[in-house]
Amino acid sequence: MLYYLFRFLEDYGVPGSAMWGYISFRSLLALMLALVISAWFGEYFIKWMKRHHISESQRDPKIDPFGVNKIGVPSMGGIIIIVSILVPTLLLGRLRNIYMILMIFATVWFGMIGFADDYIKIFKKNKEGLSGKFKILGQVIAGLVVGLTLYLSPEAVIRENVETQNRNETTLVVHKSEAVKSTKTTIPFVKNNNFDYASLTSWLGKHKQAAGWILFVIVTIFVITAVSNGANLNDGMDGMAAGNSAVICIALGILAYVSSNIQWAGYLNIMFIPGSEELVIFICAMVGALIGFLWYNAFPAQIFMGDTGSLTIGGLIGVLAIIIHKELLLPILCFIFFVESLSVIMQTSYFKLGKKRGVKQRIFKRTPIHDNFRVLPDQMDPACKYVFGNWPQGAWHESKITVRFWITTILLAAATIITLKIR
Repeated sequence: MLYYLFRFLEDYGVPGSAMWGYISFRSLLALMLALVISAWFGEYFIKWMKRHHISESQRDPKIDPFGVNKIGVPSMGGIIIIVSILVPTLLLGRLRNIYMILMIFATVWFGMIGFADDYIKIFKKNKEGLSGKFKILGQVIAGLVVGLTLYLSPEAVIRENVETQNRNETTLVVHKSEAVKSTKTTIPFVKNNNFDYASLTSWLGKHKQAAGWILFVIVTIFVITAVSNGANLNDGMDGMAAGNSAVICIALGILAYVSSNIQWAGYLNIMFIPGSEELVIFICAMVGALIGFLWYNAFPAQIFMGDTGSLTIGGLIGVLAIIIHKELLLPILCFIFFVESLSVIMQTSYFKLGKKRGVKQRIFKRTPIHDNFRVLPDQMDPACKYVFGNWPQGAWHESKITVRFWITTILLAAATIITLKIR
């Protein structure tokens, strides 16, 4: 909104109005505004939740190896994150941009799914929350909307093989392809770094492009669902999901910026995506909201984000990666989310396999994998066989686990960005 106001004032020569045309200015302003809103609104939200005794049952100090008491801590803190993202985005973003519209839709949609889940857990006293099939359905609908929008919108285009030269401090485009709708995406460690989904359907002849878009939509649904659920599983310790997600978003912000800048896109030999610069503003607002939320969510947490936050954060990360055609970099960037999900799948499958044979067995002490590190030997089931029962020796404090996961994510984020040049 403010973007359009100051662009209008710029036409009348009002001093300082031109600054609002710069992505760097609006992005940093969005980050600061989101951080301030998150910190300010968070305090009042926590007090309101405590005053109304709205909390989800959490870990009992008798169960925790370090005696941490988390009973009575308010949940649904994702509302703080969502508000802190939307306000700067609506104020500072170019709202007619198709990518910005998609991100606002995704924020509200995933927020509603997560809120419904938390509402059932807290107010209906049902620990299972929203049925899994309804969660998946909501995530599939989101993926379908995003995929079809990118297919149908004339604004969602890319340019390949962009080349630029600097002459007298001016960037000149010496070669660029036409703006086209494309099912191509960036892949790491390969010289010709673009992969076209339509190439997998070439056997369909003249229908290969249409089939390629169908495959693209299916991949979009899968990516968004997988990352959303991965972030949800990662939200199990104070500051864990918020810190990891902030690092991931910073990496996505860098990727979005270089993809939207014709000079950097040419230098890195990646596809140029016109209009994706507005995503940098959204991402900065998201980073600011997450950092502000950490003020209250860091150990010992005063509030938990709940599914309202974790499902939304994961969904937004997936949508962002799809829009900038970097979804195949997510296995590196979101490796922590992937491992969390994989650990649960492995544990469940292995346990069921043993149950059929009448054997009680598990791979890890506890899952998701971050929980494996805070289990003491005397908390393990003596009747159960563990594959990694001695890993690690003893239990780590959750603040140590959280920081080590942050460090791992920082390394993975750096590796993701480096892949643009390692081919």
